Amino acid sequence: MVGVHTPETQQERKTASVIAKAKEAEFDFPIVVDNDKKNWTAWGNSMWPSVYLIDKRGRLRYWWYGELNWKEAGGQKLMAKKIEELVGEGGRE
Repeated sequence: MVGVHTPETQQERKTASVIAKAKEAEFDFPIVVDNDKKNWTAWGNSMWPSVYLIDKRGRLRYWWYGELNWKEAGGQKLMAKKIEELVGEGGRE
């Protein structure tokens, strides 16, 4: 897993703050700080957050735009299921 942080506000541009929040949340994966919105633009993002699942071959397989559980949308549960499916493909070439 890789996180990509694209700030919405000037305060969110401070890398030290991003590092502190990631430690507070006990994230143990790398986080890219996209202050220049290059990654944001390359993916054609239009909202925070956007979640992308990429398989072992580097293909985009699933995505979710917006809060995963906003208004009980069930996105977190769905994405967890999709992750399990991708992990299950581990031996597939």
